[in-house]
Amino acid sequence: MLLSCNHITFGYEDVVILSDVDFAVSEGERIGFIGGNGAGKTTLIRLMLGELLPDEGDVFRKNGLKIGYLAQNGGYTSNATVYEEMRSVFEEDLRAIETLHEVELAISQTKEGDAEYTRLTAKYDALNKFISARDAYQTDVKIKTVLNGMGFSDRYDQVISTMSGGEKTKLKLCRLLLEAPELLILDEPTNHLDLKTLFWLEEYLTSYKGAILTVSHDRYFLDKIVSKIIELENTKLSQFKGNYSKYKVLKAEKVALLQKEYDKQQVEIAHLQDYVNRNLVRATTAKSAQSRVKQLEKMERIEKPVAPPSPPRFHFTYRDKPYEKVLEIKHLDLTVEEKELLKDASLLVMRGRKVALMGDNGTGKSTLIREIVKGNSAVSTSRFTKIAYYDQENLNLNPENTVLAELWERFHLQSQTEIRKRLARVKLSEEDIDKKVGSLSGGERAKLALAVFEAEEGNFLILDEPTNHLDLLARESLEDALKAFDGTILFVSHDRYFVKAIADGIAVIENKELSFFDGTYDEYTAQQKPIAEPVPPPKPVKTECRSAMTREEKQAETKRKLRVKEIEKEITSLEEREAILTEQMSDPNVSGDYSKLSEVLKELEEVHKRSDALYEEYETLM
Repeated sequence: MLLSCNHITFGYEDVVILSDVDFAVSEGERIGFIGGNGAGKTTLIRLMLGELLPDEGDVFRKNGLKIGYLAQNGGYTSNATVYEEMRSVFEEDLRAIETLHEVELAISQTKEGDAEYTRLTAKYDALNKFISARDAYQTDVKIKTVLNGMGFSDRYDQVISTMSGGEKTKLKLCRLLLEAPELLILDEPTNHLDLKTLFWLEEYLTSYKGAILTVSHDRYFLDKIVSKIIELENTKLSQFKGNYSKYKVLKAEKVALLQKEYDKQQVEIAHLQDYVNRNLVRATTAKSAQSRVKQLEKMERIEKPVAPPSPPRFHFTYRDKPYEKVLEIKHLDLTVEEKELLKDASLLVMRGRKVALMGDNGTGKSTLIREIVKGNSAVSTSRFTKIAYYDQENLNLNPENTVLAELWERFHLQSQTEIRKRLARVKLSEEDIDKKVGSLSGGERAKLALAVFEAEEGNFLILDEPTNHLDLLARESLEDALKAFDGTILFVSHDRYFVKAIADGIAVIENKELSFFDGTYDEYTAQQKPIAEPVPPPKPVKTECRSAMTREEKQAETKRKLRVKEIEKEITSLEEREAILTEQMSDPNVSGDYSKLSEVLKELEEVHKRSDALYEEYETLM
């Protein structure tokens, strides 16, 4: 066992955050940690890390336990370059290799059989075992694997202090993966990641040797990574075996069972109490009534189950139906601050379609959305189309307004009662409606923006990252409302579960081109990972046809693929040879024979040089 929380209670003043929390993390375990916004997840993590002390109970950590923690906005500032920062993780390993080379040189200059020769060969043997155990010769391979997988393949030489907050958080995660602590605690690790990076991270974490505890609203990620869910709700912690999808089933069963047991006991109590009430004063039946009283006193009462918090409720309606071609983009060129985002882009969205707009970070998804909303000469909408737009930054809200005023000023023909009902449906309470918009939490502000969005009654809904700041219950409620909506939807979202639930078409921005895939999210992701398929899936149906590859390009591509296979085969062979040579150096017959040891060292150096050259060529080809 790595860590355990034993009957933890914690609160601030009169507010209880955690009540009798009890759970443990074992070696190699995969745990998903969920709960509503403000439930106390971060507080419990801080208790686990020792940053806070519990009011009652104990936190046990294994002696010498190494914990790596990624906070939700957990980047760091450094004046080093990306690659320098990652190499600093392996200072001890690199120092050992450097010392080994110094010892090699010293051995070559020492006479065989001398006391110094014996001392140096023993030191060499110890260093070599240390390096082999740490796999230190693969340091650069490890660094490049993680940096390339996390999207930094072209950023090795960039100084970290010049990067954005999201990029710094990603780099912090890179460093933690390279440090490989026994327990990795991740708070929303999929924030700021595009689809390709998400796939890579999931694959990497499935083979991670240490234990992982992750807070995440990404249900796809939870399904892929974890084997146990712990849920913090109403200050209590519940545990469920399985991933998120399994948790949903088990939670529903648990709630139903607890309610059934409670109801059954209440019926029994009522029956006994009724008998007592009718017979306690009668002389002939008083004795049996007293027996029922004792039975009631001894009964272990089942607490009334606390109903799970009800989610916000959304309902999208519109008045007029638009013509069939709701949105048409023709030959759009899009440039922002001299950066070309789209070239000659075209897209057609028909009435009733629900289209997810996808692409890597920085490709221009939000910019395209804003161009559609504000109008562009290359963008047209059909007659009677009414756009309702949800902005991920909620910049359309006035921070100086109260919550009530923000909605009522926009829809002043509605009564105050109707406005209050709208706000109550999205779970903004009586206390919330008098708050200034600027003082709201991210989740509260998102709910207000969705209430405004809903009241606009658009028949063409355009949403930019609507699930940001929403907890799982709110996300699922919004999904249900959008699935039930019979109008047209165009949306951007990093929440793959959300995309899967809603989209019947995928628009993709890639290499400054806009293409359209006519199918579901699962069908789209299947063609994004062709290695997993026995037959290559069809390419996305482009809105604009691309010219076929030239004969020369096809020949070059075939040559590239053949060379990649040759390199992979040779690298495998070199790794096998390196293992043999390393084992030979541990043999006393070799380490004690100067000439044999020199031959082995020389060949090993050649193997390392050849491997480095092949890896560099491999990266350029990939």
